[in-house]
Amino acid sequence: MKKLFSIIFLFTFSINVNAQVEKDTLKVLFVGNSFTYYYNLPQVVKAMSNNSKTIYIDSYHSLVGGSNLSHHLNQEKGSRTIEMLNKEAYDYVVLNHHSLAATDNVNSFFEISEKIVDLIRSKGAKPLFMVTWAYRDNPQMLESISKVYNDMAERLDVDLVPCGSLFERALSRDPILDLYSDHKHPSNLGTYLNGLAFFKYFTGEKTLDFNKRITKFDENGQVLYLLLLNQSDADLLQNVVDDYDFKTRLN
Repeated sequence: MKKLFSIIFLFTFSINVNAQVEKDTLKVLFVGNSFTYYYNLPQVVKAMSNNSKTIYIDSYHSLVGGSNLSHHLNQEKGSRTIEMLNKEAYDYVVLNHHSLAATDNVNSFFEISEKIVDLIRSKGAKPLFMVTWAYRDNPQMLESISKVYNDMAERLDVDLVPCGSLFERALSRDPILDLYSDHKHPSNLGTYLNGLAFFKYFTGEKTLDFNKRITKFDENGQVLYLLLLNQSDADLLQNVVDDYDFKTRLN
């Protein structure tokens, strides 16, 4: 009996090890500003990938408050983006334009987008743009933002993660849902929503039944709580992302 138990244990352990080995890793660099670093979006996406059956997302970041992508291209404001791209190989680079970039100067938006896309592709990585959302007190912004991003995506043949449209969809379901920390930056709920969107893009999987608490372990093996939501808000945001039809890397 002991011998049989040992065989069963070893067989089960072997299956679990193989399953872990077969889980692919994507190395993702997030480049941008405070729209990405509020509530640690790169770490949230990484932690959420523990829910995936197929993909683990190893996230890195080069984020500078108030920056636009030209600052990252020109190594201004302390940006380390060029240095990081030169030193490491990434599968994807997520690009966060300044929140007004698509409305203030469209020609500059296209020019900068093309330059950074060319640079990223020259490093063997795939560019991916985060479509930003309207400010709390100016929801009409989203129409212009979405149009410019969609035109750019078609022109440069790049993918988009439609965070702005997801904000709009979530608020249409619950107008008092607090997705903002102030008039423009994401709250913990807004970052949870953005994290779900990136999880869906990278894995192609549903987000339903994700934990309302997003956690990670520190270097001492202790749990750190990145985001804490109530269950009803988590359920609503998961349904918004799962119901919204947008392109994933698997399409």
